[in-house]
Amino acid sequence: MMPGSALVHDFFTGLGILVATGVFVLQKRYWKPDDRIWIVVAGALAGGAVLGRLGTWAQHLDLRQNASLAEQWAYGNRSILSGLVGAYFGALLAKRLCRYRAKTGDLFAPAVALGMAVGRIGCLLTELPGTPTGGAWGITAWDGVPRHPSFAYEIAFQLAAFVVLLRLRGRVDLFAWYLVGYAIFRFAVEFARGNEIVFAGLTRPQLFLLALAPLAVWRFGVQARRKAREDREAQDDGKPRLDPAPAAGG
Repeated sequence: MMPGSALVHDFFTGLGILVATGVFVLQKRYWKPDDRIWIVVAGALAGGAVLGRLGTWAQHLDLRQNASLAEQWAYGNRSILSGLVGAYFGALLAKRLCRYRAKTGDLFAPAVALGMAVGRIGCLLTELPGTPTGGAWGITAWDGVPRHPSFAYEIAFQLAAFVVLLRLRGRVDLFAWYLVGYAIFRFAVEFARGNEIVFAGLTRPQLFLLALAPLAVWRFGVQARRKAREDREAQDDGKPRLDPAPAAGG
């Protein structure tokens, strides 16, 4: 990184967190007042912080070559992907513990998308933007070689996701759909990111996403079964009730 890059990166990361917080607070009119929501927020933050730091621990198949968990926590790289997964399951666990049944994806997903868009500006300004490209849109600020502005691609995706999520609010589990959409985009954009190829032409983030694919299928299966059950219950509640037949010999 160039001198001062860390400060620029941290500035936009902090600004992204502030923007996400602001969007979350502005959306509070969409949920009924319930102090348990802050337990869910705490669960999401804790899960995101823990898995975001430890999610990059398994760098090598030979576990002896990896850092200890203490070393990983103190010096390891942070991962946006594992942080988002940790936040999702941290929120689910918190909801289970405090018995909070209301959907919270409508609150979290738009906030995360816009916060990510802002935070990635810091990455675009300070990190290697991507792989070399012959396209006219390549940027040369890093080393004079035209490269894919992969972080600009992600900023555009996150802004588009923010708009779509606002339109879908109340219809689907927004955070789950956001995670799946981002996972698909991230897997594709990794080919332009320039991260290290580690196995079968894939990077570590791509392998991480493939490992999580069965979990995503399971989660959507659970939601589909729940939706089907709710629809059946709604239909049963809407059926007309027949009066009992009068007793014989009245």
